[in-house]
Amino acid sequence: MSLETKTLQATTPTSSFETPEQKQEFNWRQCWYPVAFMQHLPANRPYSFSLYDEPLVLFKDQNGQFICLTDRCPHRAARLSDGQIIDGKIECLYHGWQFGNNGQCLHIPQLPADAKIPVNACVSSFKVLELQGIIWMWAGEAETAIDELIPSLPDWEKLECFNLDYVRDLPYDQSYFIENVIDPAHVPISHDGIMGSRKDAQALEIEVIDSNIQGIKGRWRRTRTPNLPWMSLDFIAPNLILYKSSNEQQGKFWGTALYSIPLSKDRCRILIRNYSNFFSQKIRLMPPWLDHILIRNKILEGDLQLVVEQKAQIERLGQNLKEVYFPLKTSDTLVVEYRKWLDKFGSSLPFYQGYSTSKNVGSSESDQKLTTLDRFSQHTLLCSSCNRAYQVTNTVKQSCIGVAIALTFVAILADDSRIPIAAISLSIVAVVMSAIAQTLKTHFERSYTRH
Repeated sequence: MSLETKTLQATTPTSSFETPEQKQEFNWRQCWYPVAFMQHLPANRPYSFSLYDEPLVLFKDQNGQFICLTDRCPHRAARLSDGQIIDGKIECLYHGWQFGNNGQCLHIPQLPADAKIPVNACVSSFKVLELQGIIWMWAGEAETAIDELIPSLPDWEKLECFNLDYVRDLPYDQSYFIENVIDPAHVPISHDGIMGSRKDAQALEIEVIDSNIQGIKGRWRRTRTPNLPWMSLDFIAPNLILYKSSNEQQGKFWGTALYSIPLSKDRCRILIRNYSNFFSQKIRLMPPWLDHILIRNKILEGDLQLVVEQKAQIERLGQNLKEVYFPLKTSDTLVVEYRKWLDKFGSSLPFYQGYSTSKNVGSSESDQKLTTLDRFSQHTLLCSSCNRAYQVTNTVKQSCIGVAIALTFVAILADDSRIPIAAISLSIVAVVMSAIAQTLKTHFERSYTRH
């Protein structure tokens, strides 16, 4: 069969008969979910997030251990994350109820001194672990947690390994993010001039090595250059897409781990880790915030709007992806395999969009366009490095404006003719510095667009 014929052929299932495994149901409660990179967590404040629209809060107790509770006070349903941490306990801002590491209520100011705290005045708690600089929470009962199920990166443990971490909220559900990043074919087009080049768009060799309830093991390579090594591309259910490659002869390795957590039907939080043992010294010395505004934000924003509109089109049509998509074997094999994985194992999920089936799909927010390209709330507020740099930049800008105004008054009021010249000169310098700070400040607030 010629390459042209193969290209026009839609991908087909990896098997034509139903196995016992295909009847299994993926239990999303019996899983670990990535919450945040350690370096991005606030020191003495609660950290709020959600899992499938269930509000959760993370904080540290008096022993420095991470605690995860349902983010809802049992008294009057206020958010615990709006409160404060007192002696390792989280206090509700509304009436001062305090809760400990197992969700038990430890203090109610409104109770008489001799009254016992009601047993039902408690919130659900979840097991939390830290692994390789990432905080993970187990969504089921703590006693059922299997620590070994947290996906680790063996190469990350090597001393010479260096990593670049990035966090972002995206305005669409987790499955659209996974579909986007399990698709290497889009990179030369969507990220042209940032991470790829349109001239490199080509047919790909893509193979599904295995697909089961634990995920999908795949690989891919370009076809124009013969004898190129395969690149591993795996989906580790339910939260990780992993690209990795190595050169054993030269002792080099690199990988990109794309973690995600389904916050809600129209939001997911992504934690991206690029790691390698041959990053240049320039990259190693670059502060994270500079790497983010120059590179990472632009990469993520290169196709963010495209995916938002793709999801909107699919929901408007109201059809299954099998009826909407026209997949190519030379680009979409893993995309279709992932959606079929949801068909096979995703029936218990709160919502999902498979290839031929779906459940509870559709937007849950009234005006999604308002939050589509908001770099400040989607990244800067979540990233400790960018948040600090943003605050410093804003302070520098305001200070320079104040200095410029003060120097202008000095120039006006001065009697010595030499003072006004110096004051005006310094005022101009302060105005220029303020303008530079304002330009830098916009990089933390506004998203990249090509046009």
